[in-house]
Amino acid sequence: MTDSIDDPEPAPPGERASLPDGIRFAFGTLTVLPARITRWDRPAARTGMACAPLAGLVLGLLAALAGTLLLALGGGALLAASLTVAVPAALTRALHLDGLADTADGLGSAKPAESALRIMKQSDIGPFGVVTLVLALLVQVAALAHAYADDWTRGALAVVTAAVVGRLAMTLASRDGVPAARPEGLGAAVAGVVPRRTAAAVTALVLVLAGLAGLAAGPLAAVRQVAAVLLALLVAELLLRRCVRRFDGVTGDVFGALCESAVTTALVVLALG
Repeated sequence: MTDSIDDPEPAPPGERASLPDGIRFAFGTLTVLPARITRWDRPAARTGMACAPLAGLVLGLLAALAGTLLLALGGGALLAASLTVAVPAALTRALHLDGLADTADGLGSAKPAESALRIMKQSDIGPFGVVTLVLALLVQVAALAHAYADDWTRGALAVVTAAVVGRLAMTLASRDGVPAARPEGLGAAVAGVVPRRTAAAVTALVLVLAGLAGLAAGPLAAVRQVAAVLLALLVAELLLRRCVRRFDGVTGDVFGALCESAVTTALVVLALG
């Protein structure tokens, strides 16, 4: 997510967006997959950000398909992991990775909120952003390579779970009560749009599905799946609170940083054991 999109138009109180409108909003803003956004307003943003994990599910499945196909062709775990990490980056134009780098530059600048936000909005990437980006990608590839080397199904499941929880972190960051750091941009468009009950329900659904997906490999795998989701969300929540204190709210870059932080954490947990 970036801050280059205009604010959504206001909608009459109580107006709701349909599920298809929300799904188009989610895929149109979080991916480059073909999805014509039919509504660009607060109700559509509310439904769309609640559907963000669905966009993550599709990205994860496509990434897992690419990685396991390369494994089947004899590409090896490291090569498969590298391709798997590259697929979501390509299907999001690396916007979330860019957000991670920009947020790292803003947090590392030690400057007032207004100056830090100006640094984040610049097109170049500073030293904090470069180091953070490189380390995050290295950890993601290493964790996935370990999972793939153990078993291709374990690696594929890790990819899908991490992609979903990364977008779930965005849903939770869109809950009401979380302010926007700027009055414009995509961060402002989705900040505070998701009711807390909806965010909690989506989180509970993801936890249940993650646990059920792991049951095929045994109870310990199911526990690891749930633990990965919870720890990833914890890391994202801590980062969210730090950004809100530091920038006086969230931006599109912060959403990208939350996503990549949750993805990285989930992959590390799922590679253990």
